[in-house]
Amino acid sequence: MTDLAGFFALAIVVIVTPGPDTALTIRNTLIGGRTAGLATAVGVALGQATWSLATSVGVAALLVAAEPAFAALKVAGAAYLIYLGTQSLWSAFRGRPAAATDRSVGRVRAVVALRQGILSNLTNPKMAVFFPSLLPQFVATDAPPFLALLALGIAFCVMTLTWLSAYAFAVARAGDVLRRSAVRRTVEAITGLVLVAFGIRVAAPR
Repeated sequence: MTDLAGFFALAIVVIVTPGPDTALTIRNTLIGGRTAGLATAVGVALGQATWSLATSVGVAALLVAAEPAFAALKVAGAAYLIYLGTQSLWSAFRGRPAAATDRSVGRVRAVVALRQGILSNLTNPKMAVFFPSLLPQFVATDAPPFLALLALGIAFCVMTLTWLSAYAFAVARAGDVLRRSAVRRTVEAITGLVLVAFGIRVAAPR
């Protein structure tokens, strides 16, 4: 129970610390409303669930150990974050939302947001390191490794989904204010810079 409490305490600290997933959720909620924000949150959680499964079967550790594969993941993750950030910066510069305003494409926005959330998390090399290094520390020696690791990973995913969904609801609730032209452009510029900064940080050698 002490180990489990420690896991949840550490998970809360990690989840509430702003990162690229938070910035992406705010950006997509601002552009596409609450539905897009929630779709982004679900996508991030699905990405984490994939990393949880990969950790449980040992694939994530192999990826980290394989230097060329890990380097390729870093490049892909950095490029994707910089791409999304550049989109936001361009949108802020031209003064128009990055997504269409036609209601008929609302579902497409949600699908795009879901895909962005998944890709943002799957291409984040920190996840490849984080899950294999964190989860095993809280698994009892007499517990089935696969089930224990997967259960902890899914718990982390649910907590992340809850937190990012709260962000989506909060941003959507303030949507009328945030969607005013000057405010929206400022927020998009800030989130764009944050995403680009995270991309550069991911690409930087450690």
